[in-house]
Amino acid sequence: MNDDLKAWYQSRSVWGALIAILASLANAAGLEVTAGDEGELADLVVSAVGTIGGLIAIYGRISARRRVR
Repeated sequence: MNDDLKAWYQSRSVWGALIAILASLANAAGLEVTAGDEGELADLVVSAVGTIGGLIAIYGRISARRRVR
């Protein structure tokens, strides 16, 4: 597997952009979101996505009907 490739949801840049869009909408709604908040949220989301992926993989293996050889 090529080490230069990763899934879109593993990209801090993609999550940062999505969070920036949401922060703009929040600012328009009257909520203040700073650039520091956006960075922290991006880090948190990337970590959470990795954790959720791992949990889904474990659940899938436990609930599988066939054994792994």
